[in-house]
Amino acid sequence: RHRQPGRKTRNLRVCAATTTASSMEVFADFCDEMQERICKAAEELDGDTTATFCKDEFTRPGGRGCTRVLQGGRLLEKAAVNVSVLSGTLTPERAQAMRQRGRDGVDAIGGQPYAAAALSLVFHPRSPHVPTLRADVRLFAIDGGDGGGWYGGGCDLTPNYLEEQDIVGFHSHWRDVCAKHDAKGSDGIYRHCKAHCDEYFYIPARGEHRGTGGIFFDDAHTLEAIGGPSSGADDMQAVDAFTRDVAENLLPSWEPIVARRRGTPVTDAEREWQCRRRGRYIEFNLLNDRGVRFGLVNAPPPGQKDVPLPRMESIMVSAPPEVRWTYVGDADNRRPEGDREEQMLE
Repeated sequence: RHRQPGRKTRNLRVCAATTTASSMEVFADFCDEMQERICKAAEELDGDTTATFCKDEFTRPGGRGCTRVLQGGRLLEKAAVNVSVLSGTLTPERAQAMRQRGRDGVDAIGGQPYAAAALSLVFHPRSPHVPTLRADVRLFAIDGGDGGGWYGGGCDLTPNYLEEQDIVGFHSHWRDVCAKHDAKGSDGIYRHCKAHCDEYFYIPARGEHRGTGGIFFDDAHTLEAIGGPSSGADDMQAVDAFTRDVAENLLPSWEPIVARRRGTPVTDAEREWQCRRRGRYIEFNLLNDRGVRFGLVNAPPPGQKDVPLPRMESIMVSAPPEVRWTYVGDADNRRPEGDREEQMLE
């Protein structure tokens, strides 16, 4: 049963000797609270009193979740804010992928119990002049893994048109957030998370970055692992504090852009370009995004009725409401030099 913020999560699997049930429960409570706060703030920012977030709560063997979606708003054509609290057993595919990222406590053959709690969001604005916002925070732990598990998260932009003021302001906001948790005078956390974001949100088949980046971190059980200082015995608490601060700053990093761009007039050609750019968003999610692939690879083999199918509506909820793939032959694939759309691709 879904909890109200502040209530404890029951029956979570304890996954590492030093990962107590309460630590995962407390983070799950935080995700629930932030979901409620973000949805309320986003509705106020949208300004359309008839557009509100639906609430789709679910429970299933191994966990629970809540998918909240707003559709057809004045600002937000589609917005999703999701919480999932899960436990299960690692598949060999997932275990091998984690080993390749340096998680030495993971058995490559799979089979280890895991627990996870996560908050994620994606906002697809109606205007092509307002960038898409994607963000998440999460805690993941396995039996035999490092200490209290691993934190991850981030926040990034996918604009349709390059506006230097917007991009610089967004990155400056996140540099300041990271600096609060770094050594005095250092920008190691920001530089690490920015570089990781640029590397992760890349579409190899296109030779393109999906957007203009932001911050992204994963597999973090110390700040030192993401370019920050050592916190000694308080390493996990320091990463937890950083992760929570990221969650608190998701909307504040985006709201100044919204204020500047939401009233910009839109042409049919700009709408067409926006829908084509959204196609890149879908391509990345299906081909490269680890979260989407994690949800899909946990599907049971054909005929196995005792394991529930993935919740596809929740996995694909980040998809934009309208997307276009317009065929463009090689001869017509480049635009005139200086064209705003071509600048976006460059």
